[in-house]
Amino acid sequence: MFLNGSSDIVHLRQSPDFRLSVNTLLRNGILPTNGDLQAQTEALASQVGPIKVYTFVFVLFQKVLEQLCQERHKFGVKSELFDGLKKGTTVVEFSSPNIAKKFHAGHLRSTIIGNFIANLKESLGNNVIRVNYLGDWGMQFGLLGAGFQLFGCQEKLKKNPLQHLFDVYVQVNKEAENNEVIGQAAREFFRRLEQQEHQALLLWKQFREITVEEYQQVYKRLGVHFDIYSGESFHQQQAQEVVQQLQRRGLLKTTEKGTGVVDLSSAGDMSSYSTVLRSDGTSLYITRDLAAALDRKERYNFDEMIYVTDKSQGIHFQQLFQILLAMGHSWAERCQHVPFGLVQGMKTRLGEVVFLEDVLDEARARMLRNMSQSKTTKEMVYPEDTAEKVGISALIVQDFKGPLGSDYKFDWDRILQAQGDTGVFLQYTHHSSFHKLQDKLNNIERHYDEVLYQSVQDLQPKHLVNFLMTLRLRLFSGVCTVLANGMKILGITPVEKM
Repeated sequence: MFLNGSSDIVHLRQSPDFRLSVNTLLRNGILPTNGDLQAQTEALASQVGPIKVYTFVFVLFQKVLEQLCQERHKFGVKSELFDGLKKGTTVVEFSSPNIAKKFHAGHLRSTIIGNFIANLKESLGNNVIRVNYLGDWGMQFGLLGAGFQLFGCQEKLKKNPLQHLFDVYVQVNKEAENNEVIGQAAREFFRRLEQQEHQALLLWKQFREITVEEYQQVYKRLGVHFDIYSGESFHQQQAQEVVQQLQRRGLLKTTEKGTGVVDLSSAGDMSSYSTVLRSDGTSLYITRDLAAALDRKERYNFDEMIYVTDKSQGIHFQQLFQILLAMGHSWAERCQHVPFGLVQGMKTRLGEVVFLEDVLDEARARMLRNMSQSKTTKEMVYPEDTAEKVGISALIVQDFKGPLGSDYKFDWDRILQAQGDTGVFLQYTHHSSFHKLQDKLNNIERHYDEVLYQSVQDLQPKHLVNFLMTLRLRLFSGVCTVLANGMKILGITPVEKM
């Protein structure tokens, strides 16, 4: 029966066979509406007596389980630990591969670490802007442009674009080692790019568009997205404005070789400096990074900005932040570089890894084989999709197990183990917890009726006691919810079947 007011409370005292509607209790003012479960329990106990509270706890528990199941896919934290944590706008720059090349496996760490940081900040309530700052400018494009004019083929570019550009780049690099004419042609092509010469710019734009399209397919497999696809090219004009600002502030000095530098030494003796301008007047990577930081501050008014790159760039970012502070931008103190170590020995059956797609394909193929050989694997409609998700989970967990700044040795057999601290086991734990919970929730109400009936038949309390012990499902539900949310923050997609 359902409770409709105080008369039903009296009836509740007299009837051993009843069903509570918590929503009705709340609507009729029998329970407080502030969501305090303890207060709700005490309020009902004062009216119906302690014995009937067991039943109320059960129904209330069902309500909690329903809420947990409904909210299990949501991000967020509610602990008072985070009350004093300042929220705001966070810019995270990560992945940042070089265009005109296939996605190198070396960019995997930046991609998944940056995605984790962005997810984490978002789960804490920050407004997160995910920036992919592509390496789409610089002297290497002078070399590629000159190389394509010598060895390139538009037909091959259409069929297999990034592979063809990679082949051209390898060939022109090899030729440039013994041929100064090619080096001069590369410098000339880049100069034309900087001066916005039409034909050079047209070829560069073609390379960039082709690359972004292919990269997006890789990001889709990883479950990674970006709000902004930026790049060094966006700031090459602004880089000249940065140079002028440095000049006006008296920070720019010219060396005997004609390069423009900023003195970073505490004594002002040039014992430490950063080069921001080549002798021919063209910009450098750090000059464009300065322009990008200034532009982002103006555009997004961020509260913090985080750069995720390998640890070899530590000095670069130290100098970047120093120059910004010297220019009078105190917000540079809220900029941070998150460095990571190298992955050693990453191989596929084809040999040393070059491209990330090869790693993802290998992870899927190995996981699919392991699943087909396992006796516990359930039949599924799309086994390749599950194998891909579990394989990527394995890669992510292996990468995140130790300090980010440490190098680690890559080992396929260890990564894909079904037991131990692996991504495969994490997926299995989530899958197992979720389905055990679902199976028991489907039967809990029917079982409760049976338990009460059994207790009435022999007047033995053990049936009810044993049943109440199944309230440990609350633990299962909590584990399931935390696993799903935590996995998503890490960038892992929980699978439904394994």
